[in-house]
Amino acid sequence: MRPFLLYAVLRLGLWAVIWWVLTLLDVGVLLAAVLAALIAMLISILFLDRLRDQAAMRWKDARERRLEQRGQPADDDADYEDQMLDDDAPRSGERAPDAAAGPAQLPDAGPTHVEAPDDGTDASAQDRLRGSDR
Repeated sequence: MRPFLLYAVLRLGLWAVIWWVLTLLDVGVLLAAVLAALIAMLISILFLDRLRDQAAMRWKDARERRLEQRGQPADDDADYEDQMLDDDAPRSGERAPDAAAGPAQLPDAGPTHVEAPDDGTDASAQDRLRGSDR
């Protein structure tokens, strides 16, 4: 817990010092707070990496110990999703759909074009109109 606490105190102290300097420079209290947070974050990323890694490893070790003591929690959603995926998997003897075979065939939806109503114009006039649209 010591590395985590030390890291948190250093970051908070760094933020406070930067905020104080920025308020002395008449940046404004709110803007100084935002800028101090960003600057403190960048400085801590650059210079406090060893302490941050130590804190993270201690946190991870403590979490793993707690999980070992409690046992693995049951995740009902994950179990249900796994069951659904297993149900959709091809059975032994069945062939899985081949993705390289092309798209699945859809049932015939009927004609793909609509006939123009018979309004007395001849077919060649309709062809000329369609040709002019291209």
